Amino acid sequence: MGNIKVENIRVFAYHGCLAEETKIGSDYRVDLEVKADLQTSAKSDKLSDTVDYVFLNRIIREEMNKPSHLLETVAKRILQRIFTEDDLVAKATVWVSKLNPPIGGDVEMVTIKMTERRKK
Repeated sequence: MGNIKVENIRVFAYHGCLAEETKIGSDYRVDLEVKADLQTSAKSDKLSDTVDYVFLNRIIREEMNKPSHLLETVAKRILQRIFTEDDLVAKATVWVSKLNPPIGGDVEMVTIKMTERRKK
């Protein structure tokens, strides 16, 4: 097993429970770590034998583009798509952060973290 991390994916999106959040949007940061068997690709040197981080980035961008009230909902959608579309991923953790959240204070970001394992 090995890990692949895609870090600090910056996205502008329209998530939130407040009406103004869904109208003006916000900056977000997404980090992802997946666990997969990397031994085959290490030997073969073929992209088809590993988890393609371009594919992971695309899923994140597509799911972040669908407005939701909660970051938890977005994280769950990202994880579901990864497990549905790539059989090599055994475990995945995603961090979704809203930068400068409108919560009445000097807060850099609010982050949710969600982890799932492939169901056997």
